[in-house]
Amino acid sequence: MKSKILIIKEIISLDTAVSTDNGDLVYKKIIEVINEGKEVEIQLDFSGITMMTTAFLNAAIGQLYSKYTGEQLNKLLKLVNVAEDDKILFKKVIDRAKQYFANKKDFNDSADTAIYGS
Repeated sequence: MKSKILIIKEIISLDTAVSTDNGDLVYKKIIEVINEGKEVEIQLDFSGITMMTTAFLNAAIGQLYSKYTGEQLNKLLKLVNVAEDDKILFKKVIDRAKQYFANKKDFNDSADTAIYGS
């Protein structure tokens, strides 16, 4: 299996990974590599990233769970050079994405009830 390295700082042209727009850039790049159709392990390299938010990660990583299973993504993606503190953010985002996409209708119904009442 070949390896493809995506350097996050180069994709977003910043050392802070905070906006959903920048997360979308990373998501699109990941999808582009996957759609090449080759057996590939994608290394997401976070070297040089000084700050990261769940908003960025939801856009970059979380929405991948709408198209792929956790098992597929575990085979496809490898995180490298992630700060210890940021690993907690990844876990939160991945856990929430798995829950959300596994039961999207109930999540949306609960949100509607919370916002608009029953």
